[in-house]
Amino acid sequence: METNELKAITEGLLFASGNEGLTVKQLARILNVSNQTADHLLEELKNEYHNPNRGIQLMQSHGIFQLTTKSEHSPYLETLLETPQSTRMSQAALETLAIVAYKQPITRTEIEDIRGVKSDRPVQTLLSRSLIEETGRKEGAGRPILFSTTRDFLTYFGLTSLEELPPLPEDVNASQLEEEADLFFDQFSEQMEDK
Repeated sequence: METNELKAITEGLLFASGNEGLTVKQLARILNVSNQTADHLLEELKNEYHNPNRGIQLMQSHGIFQLTTKSEHSPYLETLLETPQSTRMSQAALETLAIVAYKQPITRTEIEDIRGVKSDRPVQTLLSRSLIEETGRKEGAGRPILFSTTRDFLTYFGLTSLEELPPLPEDVNASQLEEEADLFFDQFSEQMEDK
């Protein structure tokens, strides 16, 4: 494999490792190269990031390498962190959250069966916002992951337990169900924006 390709892979690995970073030994093992080659790749990346036109740098602390932002850019990063992020969730995420809330514990496949579409992204969004969590595995083929709402979900909606969720209507046709869902999602979106 060429050096440039190895550097590109190294950069991706450093990014993916986040705050934990990588040691030379870990990098060498992952890339299946010598420690000396891994060290050389890191040194080359470090030199490339030293360029003032780059926004990140490669830091080493206690033998661990990680990507960080440059200190001279800290005022811009502070502004970013102070800027309120949009809390709006997509319709798909809201639908998925409602399904999990009423049908938990539930697998991703069961969510998709109810929604009729793939639900990977909405589930990831809800996991990242700590509104749902993995709560075990279902018995059977493949042992799929089960998802349930979190304590944050209850707190967010001012609920003390799931029993306080409004009951689902029993005898409704598809158009009524869609209207009910839209009303629920509108109210939910308003609550999310107010938080």
